Amino acid sequence: MKFFKIVFILIFTQSIIAQNSTPDQPNTVENQFKELYKKSNNYQIYKVVKKNEYLRLQNSILDSIKVIKTDAAAKQVKIDEQQKSITDLQTKIDTLNKDLATSIDKEDAISFIGIPLNKSTYNSIVWGIIFVLLAGLAFFIYRFKNSNVVTKETKSLLAETEEEFEQYKRKSIEKEQKLRRQLQDEINKQRGVS
Repeated sequence: MKFFKIVFILIFTQSIIAQNSTPDQPNTVENQFKELYKKSNNYQIYKVVKKNEYLRLQNSILDSIKVIKTDAAAKQVKIDEQQKSITDLQTKIDTLNKDLATSIDKEDAISFIGIPLNKSTYNSIVWGIIFVLLAGLAFFIYRFKNSNVVTKETKSLLAETEEEFEQYKRKSIEKEQKLRRQLQDEINKQRGVS
């Protein structure tokens, strides 16, 4: 077992050394393992890896893992911040939508005699009132014109009647005067005879 560990360490160490010597390939973990495998020595069916190469590979992998964890933690913090921002924005959107709905309801509603009404209902009521008032006005104008015509006719008849009455009065006065004269004449005749 100890032997396998040593062989494994040697393989990794060899790979790290080989990797450092070939700058053409990218320094990925996979390439580092390949290099360690290439640089390791063969012993029967095993590969022997140098300890320092193995430790170098281990440090490289641990550094890579550390970088990945740090990057993942930073990205998680950023994701959490963005999620919080999204939640805040969604809350603001919901609040704005509620405010907008309330504003639209207020815009569409009118208070008439203390009763909240929809604009179309309010318009119908107002136009109904206007129509009733116009109908009433037309009715009263019609009645006024008819009454005015009747009043004019009555005044005309009254004037004619007053004129006839005046003529009758004059004729009556004339008749009365005539009768008084005749009566006086008769009285004078009766006195003159006696």
